[in-house]
Amino acid sequence: MSGARDEFVRALLAFGPHNGAHRVAIRATISTAVPLLVLVAIGHPEWGAWAAFGAFTSLYGRNRVHLTRLVMQLTAAAVMIAAVGLGSLVASLPAPAWPMIAFGAIFAGLISIVSDAEDWHPPGPLFALFAFSGSASLPGIALPDAGIATGVAAASAAFSVLVGSIGTAWRRMRRLPPLESLPVERDYRLSPGRRVQLRRVARYALSVLLAGSIATALGIGHPYWAMVSAVVPVSTGTFVAGLARGTHRIVGTTVGVLLAAAILATRPSELVLVLMIALVAFGTELLVGRNYGIAMVFVTPLALLAVHLSSPVPVEQLIVDRLVESVVGAIVGIAVGFATRRWGARLA
Repeated sequence: MSGARDEFVRALLAFGPHNGAHRVAIRATISTAVPLLVLVAIGHPEWGAWAAFGAFTSLYGRNRVHLTRLVMQLTAAAVMIAAVGLGSLVASLPAPAWPMIAFGAIFAGLISIVSDAEDWHPPGPLFALFAFSGSASLPGIALPDAGIATGVAAASAAFSVLVGSIGTAWRRMRRLPPLESLPVERDYRLSPGRRVQLRRVARYALSVLLAGSIATALGIGHPYWAMVSAVVPVSTGTFVAGLARGTHRIVGTTVGVLLAAAILATRPSELVLVLMIALVAFGTELLVGRNYGIAMVFVTPLALLAVHLSSPVPVEQLIVDRLVESVVGAIVGIAVGFATRRWGARLA
C-alpha cells in the first residue's frame, strides 16, 4: 500500500524538464490566435470553436522534428477536420445529446487505435474527442453549417501544419544543423498484443459513454466536458497514475474556473478574448509536459473562453457546468480505471 501511495504522490507532484517547451508554446499560440483574429476581423467570431479545434493540430509532434512532425501533424489534422465535420452533423440533429454520447464513445475508441498506430504524442483521443463532442454541442447548427465548420477547421489545421514546418524551413535556409527529436516520455509502452489494444479501446469507450450519460441524465449543460475529462485517467499506464491524473484534472480545473471567471467578469471584447485565449494557450503548452495539474489552470480558461467567444452564455452557468462536469468525468474515469485495473497493470 505504501508503494502505491508513494507512486501517487510522485505522479501528483512531479515537475518534468523544460525540453524546449517554449518553442511548442509559441507554435501553438500562433496557430490558435491567428485564425481567431481573422474570424473576429471578418465578423464571424461564432466560428471560433471550429478554428480552435482545427488548431489542436499544433499540439501534436511536440518532441518531433522535420518529416516525422509533419507526418504526425498531417494525420492529426485529418482527424480534427473529420471530428469537427462529424460533430457538426450530429449537432444538426433535432436531439443531438444522446447521439453525441453514443458516437463519441465509438469515436474515442477508434481514435485511440489511430493514436497507437501512429504513435501520437500526445497520445490518446482526448483532443479529437473534444473537437467532435464540442462541435456536436454547439447550439443552432443546421445541416449547411457542417460544411462551413469543416472548412474553417481545415483552414485552421492547415495553418497549424504550416506553422509547425516553418522552423525546419528556416533552419534549412540558414544552413543550420537539423534539430534532433527529443525522447518522448510515455505513461505506457504499447504492447503488440491485439487484446491489450482492444482493452484500451474499451476503457476509452466505456468511460466516455458513462460520463456523458451521467452528465446528461443529471441535466448538466455541456455534457461533453464530462466525456473529455473521463478519458484523462484511463489514458495512463497504471491505475495509480490515472488516479493522480484525475486528481490533477479536478484540482487544476477548480483553480482554472476561478481564473476564467475573473477574466469573463470584466466583460472583455472579442479582440481581448482572443488575446487572452492566446495567452492561456501559451501557458498551457509551456506546462502541460511538465505537470498536468498546473497546466489545467490554463487549459480550463482556454476552453471556457473559446466556448464563450463562439456561443456566449451566462458566465455563472458556464463556470458551474465546467467544474461539475469535470469532477463527474474524472471520477468516472478513475472508477473505470479501478474496475479494469486487472486488465494489465501496465499496457506492456
